[in-house]
Order: sequence, then structure tokens, then C-alpha cells
Amino acid sequence: MPPWVNYGIFFITINALHRGTDVLIQDKAQEVIRSAALHYHGQRWWIHLWLAMPDHIHALLSFPQEESMAKVVGDWKRFVACRTGIEWQKGFFDHRLRKEESFEEKAHYIRMNPVRKELVEKPEDWPHVLAFDGRTGTPYRLEPGCR
Repeated sequence: MPPWVNYGIFFITINALHRGTDVLIQDKAQEVIRSAALHYHGQRWWIHLWLAMPDHIHALLSFPQEESMAKVVGDWKRFVACRTGIEWQKGFFDHRLRKEESFEEKAHYIRMNPVRKELVEKPEDWPHVLAFDGRTGTPYRLEPGCR
């Protein structure tokens, strides 16, 4: 795990321009989204938790201090858009986790999102997830074919 992971964890939401669609979980798009997220992992961000919903992405990410979070996310969105045609809303939403906030609480909120939207019955049934525990760098859930 890179030392910059200790800089902070951010709760990020990235929205597709056209809400109410399933553009982010279609097979070709999901393959590009997942591959690009993993390509950035350990270099331009650290994925603590990443979950793609049909029209938005929730993530708990850390960024190197020398990188601009806006530039990293913007570069990633441009790359994905170029290869998939996905249109994104401008910018993204971010919130830095404070000491009093529980990582587990935010992770639970993210993992329950597909359950709340009635897309699956249990969070472990949702396939569009990447997660690393952030303490040892060991994946605790990484879908097959994502190594």
C-alpha cells in the first residue's frame, strides 16, 4: 500500500449525465470502467471500495497528495468516455471522511445501494464491486477476472 493512502479517504460519487439509465453496468462499459479503475489503483488513487450502479458510481478513495483529486477523476472520466461514449455530469461529489465518521458506516451505505434500489436482495449479489481493505492492500472482495 502506498504511504499516501494515509492522507485521507474520500467518499466520491460520479454521475452519468443521463440518470435513470443502465449505461454504467452494460457489459462493454463495465469492462472499461473496471479496467480503468484498476489501472489507476495504487498509482493515481487507492480503491478502498468501488461500486458501480446503473447510472452512478460510489467509491471510497484515497489520492496522492501531489495529485489534484479533480484532475485524477476528470482524467479517468475522459478516458472512459473516449472508449465507451458515456457522457458524465460535470464534476463529481466528494466528502472527506472525518475522524468521527466510520469507514464501515460509509462502506455499508455504498454496499447497500443496490439493495435499496431493489436490484439485488443481498449486497454480496451485486457484481459491480471492487474493494481493498486499505490496511494491508489485500483484496477482501474482487470479482473474478479483475486481477
